[in-house]
Amino acid sequence: MSVTIKDIAKQAGVSYSTVSKALRDSPLVKSPTKKKIIKIAEELGYQPNIAARSLVQKKSYTIGVIWPSVKRMAPAVLITKITDLLEEHSYSTLLSINKIDSAIATFNRFQIDAIVVFGDNRGTIHHSSFKTKVPILYYGIKEHTLFPTIDVNRRFAIKMATEYLQRIGHQRIAYIGDLTDEDPLQIEKRLGYLEAMNVNQTENSKHFLVPTNGLDIHDGYQAAKSLLSDKQSVTAIISGSYDLTRGILRATTELGLKIPSDLSIISYDNITLTEEFDVQVTRVGVPIPRIAQKICETLLSIIEEDEIENSIILEPELSSGDSCATIKSRT
Repeated sequence: MSVTIKDIAKQAGVSYSTVSKALRDSPLVKSPTKKKIIKIAEELGYQPNIAARSLVQKKSYTIGVIWPSVKRMAPAVLITKITDLLEEHSYSTLLSINKIDSAIATFNRFQIDAIVVFGDNRGTIHHSSFKTKVPILYYGIKEHTLFPTIDVNRRFAIKMATEYLQRIGHQRIAYIGDLTDEDPLQIEKRLGYLEAMNVNQTENSKHFLVPTNGLDIHDGYQAAKSLLSDKQSVTAIISGSYDLTRGILRATTELGLKIPSDLSIISYDNITLTEEFDVQVTRVGVPIPRIAQKICETLLSIIEEDEIENSIILEPELSSGDSCATIKSRT
């Protein structure tokens, strides 16, 4: 027999409505009462009836997430953070790695409250493309959709990293990343590197664009091993993703190169999962917690039908580690 709000109310000595408000974390319930009710609910093994709550409040308290990859670290960390934040507001998430159109169709059948689409190289999404009554938030380049969008300034992030290395004396700077024209998110990173190298170019500077077959660890390892084994006199590397950085560092270890005395490294994807590295890697990009917070806030505003900005661009920051050294200090 399942536990109901009535059971909790009886044991707590409060009304049904007080229990309901407390379980929704309403500010109308005083903190001591709320803690007492939540503790009793946990002890009794209470599971909320989502269907019943949906009928009353016209919400399912479920959000669909169309996810680009189950392999890469940065999207996984971001999704985890978003899920944690949404849980604080009593929302659950459903993840899909299917094609965008089929995922949206499935989520519509579930009658969820909102959908967040993570854009990559799978094409654009427009209002005319999908039959959906569920509001959609797009995480990616604004030009690829008519839906409200949150994006990060990838081009400026890589430009910032390149200019930082130039300021500390580096001229022969390599960029390792996806150089194809298939993924617009990666194109932006490449353009940021080229802009910085062109603006500050001198007679001795040279572009080192190193292509990878993807953005995973092995891709970074192969690209770095090829670049550094050819005795190219690069003094610094900018990596296009956190996973590429892991592969690059593996290659430098095998080649006996010391970071940063032999080679400086900056990683795109501003996440702090660097425990496995011998050095604290300098990172560039928008910190994952800030991205997750903005996505969560915007989703909740969309659900409540509040007015929101149609395009939100988050600006990156450079988080200094100990993986970069000035040319003057190198021996």
